[in-house]
Amino acid sequence: MHAHDLVFSYRDRVVFDGLSLTASPGRRIGLVGENGAGKTTLLRLLAGLEEPLSGSVERGPDLGFLFQELPFPPGATVSDVVDDALAEIRAAAARLDTLARQAEDPAALAEYGQVLEWAQTHDLWDADRRAKLVLAGLGLAEIDPDRPLKTLSGGERSRLGLAALLVRQPETLLLDEPTNHLDDAGMHFLERHLSALDGIVVLSSHDRVFLDAVCTDILDLDPALGGPARYGGAYSQYLVQKRAERARWDQRHAEEQDELKQLRESVAVTARDVAHNRAPRDNAKMLYDFKGGRVQKQISRRVRNAQQRLDELTRTQVRKPPAPLRFAGTLTGRPRTGELALSLRDVHVPGRLHIGHLDVPDTARLLVTGGNGAGKSTLLSLLAGALAPAKGAVRRRRGVRVGLLEQDVVLTDPAKSPRQLYASAGAEVPLTELGLLQPRDLDRPAGSLSVGQRRRLALAILIASPPDVLLLDEPTNHISLTLAEELFSALDSAPGAVVVASHDRWLRREWHGTRLSLDHGEVTG
Repeated sequence: MHAHDLVFSYRDRVVFDGLSLTASPGRRIGLVGENGAGKTTLLRLLAGLEEPLSGSVERGPDLGFLFQELPFPPGATVSDVVDDALAEIRAAAARLDTLARQAEDPAALAEYGQVLEWAQTHDLWDADRRAKLVLAGLGLAEIDPDRPLKTLSGGERSRLGLAALLVRQPETLLLDEPTNHLDDAGMHFLERHLSALDGIVVLSSHDRVFLDAVCTDILDLDPALGGPARYGGAYSQYLVQKRAERARWDQRHAEEQDELKQLRESVAVTARDVAHNRAPRDNAKMLYDFKGGRVQKQISRRVRNAQQRLDELTRTQVRKPPAPLRFAGTLTGRPRTGELALSLRDVHVPGRLHIGHLDVPDTARLLVTGGNGAGKSTLLSLLAGALAPAKGAVRRRRGVRVGLLEQDVVLTDPAKSPRQLYASAGAEVPLTELGLLQPRDLDRPAGSLSVGQRRRLALAILIASPPDVLLLDEPTNHISLTLAEELFSALDSAPGAVVVASHDRWLRREWHGTRLSLDHGEVTG
């Protein structure tokens, strides 16, 4: 697959301006970048679902794109989807049988070789077993094959669509957030399955562990010195290379700005510095004319050379690196004392959560884990005082301020700008210094922001006056991978307590504080 010089825009926003990408068999390319950088758009362009303003895409005929919704009527069944995925493979098997009976015909023999090659590429003789393994690996084995699609949950339909694509096993796979709705077991299965494929895979994902396990290359769509940049290796290697590339860009820009400053001064000052800027004595006039003229020519040459270099560098200078969304605020307030900030005793929320004993000191770094429905959000709501238990006690030390970043952000006045909403929260630090929103988004109506931008704004408002205990519910949802790295590096310097509920595997892998598993009721660390 080869995309050449793609140009694409939405209304007045340019998404790509000359993007090229080559994907060869055996390469698994992960797309990363800030929300809105164009990951989904690029996948749709590669699939032919969008047309570029200019440029071209050369793609093979055997391509599969992961749709967010299954392209089947609501009354279709699970087995209908699986049979459709196997239809081309079964047709190839039947065609091989037919051609084998016509072995005397040279044309049939030639076609047999072509179909056989396709069959081997698609593991034709293992397809039925593969279908069973894929359905089981994605947690769908227990669903009745005759069950209508309209009775499945959104997550089940999403996983079934992914399963159908893996069963079909096209030579090129284009996957937009394939780990959505997968539990840990499903993600481990998908990692192993994709890593074993010989074809082309281009995917986007917010799961950093998944990118690390699957990808052979990373295409970063965020602004870079030469445009979108491709890095060889998995996600961990990309992080190292990305930091080095950014440092080189910063250094080059700084050096060029210094040179530009010196050249401007040279042109302005040297042009006035003719000899010693004094009149000659009469008896030295002839010598002065000779030497002075020579000096004048030398100065003129220097000025001319400096001006030429100034003009050239002004045209070719690298642009200033855009300030990354680099969190620079304080997550919590108050120095740590080691005293108890919050505690739960025999707390029960029917059908949602039961906690026998939990203490949260003001030095806490607590990670709450558990599957969907285990009660992570319920626990944070209890700690925040936003939910009262049916029985039991939630105690809070006098004067302790608690802040909760919820998954679903509700803005108090969507018509106001982020700058206005933040200012009304009694901010101690200017919004521009937090690094959570780009300058161009500060004065737009907050209601027009993306989901990720609204979550970052909510976090900014929450820490405008930093709470003593900060509760974060799935904080890496809808934010860029880079900002997730920045945000959690700030945990080390937060003076108060932080409680995080998350399914993020990278965060869980790197967490060094206390853990509470709601699946097993265990506190460790």
